Amino acid sequence: MAATDKALAGLRQMIASGELGPGAKFPPEPELCDHLGVSRSSLREAVRSLGALGVIESRHGSGTYVSALDPAAIIGRFSLSVELIPLEGVLELLEVRRVLEAHATAAAAARQDPELAARLGAVLDQLESTTDATEIQHLDAEFHGLICAAGGNPTVTALTDVIRGRGGHYRIFEPGADFDAIKQTSDRGHRAILAAITTRDPAAAATAASAHIAQTELWLRALRPDPQPALP
Repeated sequence: MAATDKALAGLRQMIASGELGPGAKFPPEPELCDHLGVSRSSLREAVRSLGALGVIESRHGSGTYVSALDPAAIIGRFSLSVELIPLEGVLELLEVRRVLEAHATAAAAARQDPELAARLGAVLDQLESTTDATEIQHLDAEFHGLICAAGGNPTVTALTDVIRGRGGHYRIFEPGADFDAIKQTSDRGHRAILAAITTRDPAAAATAASAHIAQTELWLRALRPDPQPALP
C-alpha cells in the first residue's frame, strides 16, 4: 500500500469508527503521523483528499477538523466526478433519479404544504409561456428542486441535484423539428405532477413524477445530444 493510501485509510478508519467524530479537532500532526505510521507529507496529502470530499476542513489559525459530515453536503461534492460521466452513464443515473424523485414527490404530496402548489403553479406558468431553451432549463430545475425540497429529505435533494446537474449538459429543449412535441409533453407531465400534489395524492404524485422522468430518458436515448457547457 502506498504511503498516502495508508494515511488515507487510517484517517477514514478513525472517522468511521467515531474515534474522530463530526466536528472533532485532529490531534497534532506529529502525534497523528506516529499513530498512523506515515510521514507528514503523506498525511497532508490524505488530508487534502478528504478535504476535497467535504470530510475534513481546515480552519486558519485553529487546525484541522472533521466536518459536520452532513450527508447532503458530502453528496453535493459528487458533482466533481459526476460532471464527467458520458451519456450512457447519465441514462443510468436518470433511473436512479426517477426512483428518488418519485419518492420525494409522493412525500411532498403527503406533507400537504398549502404554499407549495401555488409556488409550483407560478413556475409552470412561466415555463409554459417561454420557448427560450436556457429559461426552460432553469425553470425546469426550479420546479423539480422545489418538489424535492418539499419532500423533506435534504440528502435526496442533494443527490437529485447532482444527477440533474449533469443531465442538464445534454439538452433536449433546443430549436429543431422535435421541439414543440417535447415541450408540450414536458409541460403536460409537469401539470400532472402539480395536479397530484394539489389533490394531495402521494400515489398519483409518484406515478406522475416517474413517468415524467422516464419520458426524459426516452428523449435522451432517441436524440443523443452532445454534451454542452453548463448554463450560467
